[in-house]
Amino acid sequence: MMTERIFEVNQLIRAMRHEDIKAIQHIAKTSWKDTYEGIIPLTIQDLFIERAYSDAMMMKRLEKTSVYVALCEDEVVGFANFTRVDEDGDVELTAIYIHPEYQRLGYGKQLLTTGIENIQKAEQLFVYVESENKKGCTFYEKNGFTYLEEFDELFEGHPLSTTKYVYYIKTPVNN
Repeated sequence: MMTERIFEVNQLIRAMRHEDIKAIQHIAKTSWKDTYEGIIPLTIQDLFIERAYSDAMMMKRLEKTSVYVALCEDEVVGFANFTRVDEDGDVELTAIYIHPEYQRLGYGKQLLTTGIENIQKAEQLFVYVESENKKGCTFYEKNGFTYLEEFDELFEGHPLSTTKYVYYIKTPVNN
């Protein structure tokens, strides 16, 4: 069970709760518009957000994945979503978003650190980033991720270039 971690006087990272769903939906929508303006058309963003962050999908995330929230003075200001470890020891970071007003304050690093610390028996953490999302690419590179490849794909029918990164998890050696 994950314990809550306090990083600064008014900052806290904890596991997502059911009552956090609305705040996460708001952060996802706001952050997507901020991050992907000029990269992904707004209509496609809206379609994706509506489906990926619907109440039903949020309940699935809560049940089947690990979601952590960042709080500032009891307000959810960001979140990170990790899959469970698969049979190969792989985990994927499927989302990490901080409300634009709270970016560059350390919340992303705190969420990432908490997620990595709570991954049991994982060997590698993968993340896929839209290649034009320079803020995202820079964040992962600064936080120890290694570039693997770049590939083209269709996202909701819109052509995108995606960059794949990996973070190699160092497992403690048992003595």
